[in-house]
Order: sequence, then structure tokens, then C-alpha cells
Amino acid sequence: MRRAALVIATLLFVAPIHAHHSGAIFDHDRMVTLTGKVREFQWTNPHCFIQVTVAGASGEEEWSVEMGAPLQLYQAGWKPATLKPGDEVTVLVHPARDGTHGALFLSATGKDGAALGRKQ
Repeated sequence: MRRAALVIATLLFVAPIHAHHSGAIFDHDRMVTLTGKVREFQWTNPHCFIQVTVAGASGEEEWSVEMGAPLQLYQAGWKPATLKPGDEVTVLVHPARDGTHGALFLSATGKDGAALGRKQ
């Protein structure tokens, strides 16, 4: 009985780890460069996001760029105030496979061309 309870407790603890989504929605064979203005920088768990507005074929388009967890970004030199609404930014991403305006973050540079989030 004690062993069964231990197995069940272990499975309940591990199950949320396996619930995390994969990166299969992104096309890892393609890279797209987005240049525009930050609408919002979301410093949230489990992933941070950059909402960036770029010029598109039919006018302004908003892209949602998924990043890593706040701890991962912090360790890479990012801070909650690294990006502010209105900042000009160029972001290199893997785009969503389905053609929507979603993407996986690879790197970013500011208006001055300096890499964002790099430890100094």
C-alpha cells in the first residue's frame, strides 16, 4: 500500500512537467526577421512574450513572439524593463507553421543595432 501511494504521488508530481507544450508549432527550418515597434513586453511565467507591430502587406500586423521563462531570460541578461512600449526592435524568429503571426524568439537588437539581453 505504501509503495502504491509513493508511485501515485510521484506520478502526480511529474505529470505537470510532461504537460508542457512542444515547439512543434514553429517552423524551425525557417527564420524571419521582424522589424517594428514593441506594443508590449510580457514578463510572465511560464514564458515571456514580445508583442511587436510590424508593417505588413495589408497594413500593420501584430506578432506574438514567444520567449523563454523569466529565469532563463534573466540569466541571459534580460530584465523586465529591457523593452518598453514604443521601442524600435528587430527580432529574429522561427515563424509559426500555420502562417499566423506567432513566432519563437531567437534574438533581438535595438534601434542602435546593439544586441538585447546580452550580459555585459
